[in-house]
Amino acid sequence: MTTLVCTSASDAATGAARTPSYPSFSSYVKARQPVLLRTARSLTANPSDAEDLLQTALTKTYVAWDRIEDHRALDGYVRRALLNTRTSQWRKRKVDEFVCEELPEPEGLPAGDPAEQQALHDAMWRAITKLPARQRAMVVLRYYEDLSEAQTAEILGVSVGTVKSAVSRALGKLREDPELIPVRREGPRPASERVLR
Repeated sequence: MTTLVCTSASDAATGAARTPSYPSFSSYVKARQPVLLRTARSLTANPSDAEDLLQTALTKTYVAWDRIEDHRALDGYVRRALLNTRTSQWRKRKVDEFVCEELPEPEGLPAGDPAEQQALHDAMWRAITKLPARQRAMVVLRYYEDLSEAQTAEILGVSVGTVKSAVSRALGKLREDPELIPVRREGPRPASERVLR
């Protein structure tokens, strides 16, 4: 089996040496891609954008692969690359992108989802996407990635107190979201039903 290696146009034109191949990088991507893609999807509302975001973060990781000393901390490195890339995208947001109240549903799909868990999951995601970008990133890292407050603070480059207060405000906004109020009125659910993944 051959490994495809990308080279720049100038390297290809001049016949310069090829970019080194890292088998350990390929193994890492194969093993961790589903988890990392879930993180990318939690940072953007569009699944295609999430795939592009992950691809960009993995490209940055590949370029820095031989400089990364502790390969046990790769998930943190890639998460940081995801967040930095997404932050850059927010800052360079296209003018033609805009938020709308309702997204059109593709034809052929049933109007209502019979699975109560899926409905809760969808309502929760809609509520999370309404949060400001920084709060959304903290909620995703704390509750979807199950990181501690200290780990979240380290990844985002903020203090633990900032994480605590921002997550508290975010949870307050989620509690007040009109879509989630009926769920709260139904009473507490078993832990297995409260998982947001």
